[in-house]
Amino acid sequence: MTKLGREFSGTRPVLQLVSLERTYVQGDRALPVLRGASAEIFEGEAVALVGPSGSGKSSLLHMAGLLEKPGGGSVLLNGVDCTALSDRERTRARRTQIGFVYQFHNLLPEFTAVENVMMPQLLAGVRKRDAKARAMELLANFGLHERASHRPAELSGGEQQRVAIARSVANSPCVLLTDEPTGNLDPHTADRVFEELIYFIKASGVAALMATHNFDLAARMDRVLVLDEGLLVDAPRPQNQPAYTPQSRYG
Repeated sequence: MTKLGREFSGTRPVLQLVSLERTYVQGDRALPVLRGASAEIFEGEAVALVGPSGSGKSSLLHMAGLLEKPGGGSVLLNGVDCTALSDRERTRARRTQIGFVYQFHNLLPEFTAVENVMMPQLLAGVRKRDAKARAMELLANFGLHERASHRPAELSGGEQQRVAIARSVANSPCVLLTDEPTGNLDPHTADRVFEELIYFIKASGVAALMATHNFDLAARMDRVLVLDEGLLVDAPRPQNQPAYTPQSRYG
């Protein structure tokens, strides 16, 4: 069985997308969406993924997250070609190596915040006591220690999304994939959630690929990848735009 490790050299990419291809068929028409998209995401790097609706951002994220197999090309985690893994190994890799955050928090409404963050750990075989300790630590990191016993309906939109982010990183993934993580929040709340998310990325060393339509937030990340006609292109950073340094504190 192929094993996925979490050994970083500092210069080796954590996530590699190599010549990804995807073509959808509608009736007698073939609609190519990805035509050899390639990218590398490094430890502790926050990379924005932008492109018009229908350009294939969601398809690319699904492939990067091992939810879909590409029609061509490969996805590598820490140098391991995941297209060569069995379905069982891919499932295990998703649970232990990849975190997902979506526009809508998708929290389980009948469970408390701490129980929601415990859930992926329990599915991965972590003991309940250890899962709860890890969940409480993460909630404290995101300023939610006092809200741990509250159910989602008792939390604000920003609090719900921060719980969702804590849940996504509960198993200490090496890759974090987000799809419009602040798209359902008001501007002030979105900015705070973004600030804490970027701070976590830098503090933990997770490699993050973040799809967004918010070009202001995209410009504050380390790099911007534009999905253009099925290819990923690095957008140049304006000369007067310094690299973003998050100011949040947690713990």
